[in-house]
Amino acid sequence: MPLLAALRCSRQAPLRFSRTQCLAKSPRFYSADADAPPPLLQKLKGDLKTAMRAKDAPRLSVLRAIMSANLNASKTTSPIRTDVQLVALIRKLQKSAQDAVTDAQAAGRDDLVQKENEQISILDEYIAGSGVQTLGEAEIKVLISQAIEAANGAGKGGKSLMGEVMKRVNAALEGKDVDKKSVAALVKELTSQ
Repeated sequence: MPLLAALRCSRQAPLRFSRTQCLAKSPRFYSADADAPPPLLQKLKGDLKTAMRAKDAPRLSVLRAIMSANLNASKTTSPIRTDVQLVALIRKLQKSAQDAVTDAQAAGRDDLVQKENEQISILDEYIAGSGVQTLGEAEIKVLISQAIEAANGAGKGGKSLMGEVMKRVNAALEGKDVDKKSVAALVKELTSQ
């Protein structure tokens, strides 16, 4: 009992701050320079709400898969910040759906083939409507041949030629939707000639 009495007596009066002092010294927990999300991502979020209202199950599952993959990518060291990166993510989902189609065909599951083909067509719609420039193989070959000429003019040859050409081609393809593996294969093919 005497201990409690001693504790009561040792309490100090509470500190009183005016409202202006408290707000003036509060830390800021947000960034004023937050990056705006890609415009395509905003469109996908709006389409997700529309698909929910319309009860469009195939579109809804595709959009949820895209949002899920985007969320998973945001937790990595290279989150998605541009439409080009988002289109690359959609292409990755499209490739996995195409692999699922081949597996379903091998298993004789026509229902799954139809479902996956429907998802692929929805993904195609979003890639086409993304506004990201997509280059064909002929355009890429022209860029590669120009890079080979520039690298040969710079005195590069042999094994260092492919690296120099890849560096130049990747710089020219920045911000465009291309498959990097096919570009590397084309560079290897054209530099070996």
